[in-house]
Amino acid sequence: MATDLEQIVRRLTGFYDFTDRTIVAVGAGGGQLAEYARRSARVIAVDPDGPAIERLTARLDAIGLADRFTLLRDDFLAVRPRGDVVVFEFCLHLLADPERALVHASRLAPDVVVIDHAPGSQWMWLAAEEKGVATAWTAVGRRNVRRTLDVGATQRFRDFAELEARLAAQAPPSRERIASRRDQRDISIDMPYRLALL
Repeated sequence: MATDLEQIVRRLTGFYDFTDRTIVAVGAGGGQLAEYARRSARVIAVDPDGPAIERLTARLDAIGLADRFTLLRDDFLAVRPRGDVVVFEFCLHLLADPERALVHASRLAPDVVVIDHAPGSQWMWLAAEEKGVATAWTAVGRRNVRRTLDVGATQRFRDFAELEARLAAQAPPSRERIASRRDQRDISIDMPYRLALL
């Protein structure tokens, strides 16, 4: 695995207590962080991407949490079910209007947790996501932020081919930015991230 996902889940569950909570999970497709919901009452997982929802389904079956999740393949702004907390899973920077998404989240739940790439992250720059990350955290900063936590993490790849495959879906600038690593092996890239409770 390129990133220590167990460490991210530990940080997330240490930052916010999901015990017996109904969670509206945004960007949950893929299921990499699904373990954080193990003690929750219920999870409404939202992702517009069909293949991501399929990966989440397989992951939930593998870890025994399928009965706790309701999966919605939809745009978050169209979602109406309410919960105790809305969690943006490394996706706020990808949304067209993070400000509007946060306003909608605050209507669905009294608590909102954002976990996303930190500004200045080398990984975020290589993925050509710096504008989205800056926009997302600016939108968060306009809300009532109760608490934040910055965490250091690292993406690791055996070789350039693995790195290139991981970033294959990114915009063309990403391919240009990773080109200098073409002959490298055992690649480590800093990926700090931030958590915020609104």
